[in-house]
Amino acid sequence: MTPEGIVLVASVTILNHDQALIIKENKPNARDKWNFPSGRMEYGEDILHTARREVREETGLEVNLTGTTGVYNFMSRTNNQVILFHFIGEMTGGVLKLEEDEISDSKWVQVNELAKIENEDLREPGVLKQIIDNLLQNKVHSISMYNEPLRSN
Repeated sequence: MTPEGIVLVASVTILNHDQALIIKENKPNARDKWNFPSGRMEYGEDILHTARREVREETGLEVNLTGTTGVYNFMSRTNNQVILFHFIGEMTGGVLKLEEDEISDSKWVQVNELAKIENEDLREPGVLKQIIDNLLQNKVHSISMYNEPLRSN
């Protein structure tokens, strides 16, 4: 847990036509749970950079962030307060190569099939089901709502 008890996370639905990439976690607190590529924001990092970095580290893919389904505030299974920024991304390059220490599997799933994944198979089912519902209802907002990081003078 961070000293303040809050973790900032970026998560990305990578779209390829009508399919989305999901990954199977291989972390002790989430073993064999499906999730979107995601991870914690590092100190001094911009949330958009976090999203692209986590996708690249976990999957080997490069993405262009095109939208967001929103910001989600929840208590995780490990009792952290998580503020999760979820983005939509389109593949722009790279080759799918999983980060073997943290990711055990991946698959492309029809977007309309995401809702059929059982809760017990998801990392954080409450927030993931909300994200999936927003995707299915096309509740996607422009990425332009995120401002560039401010530079100190």
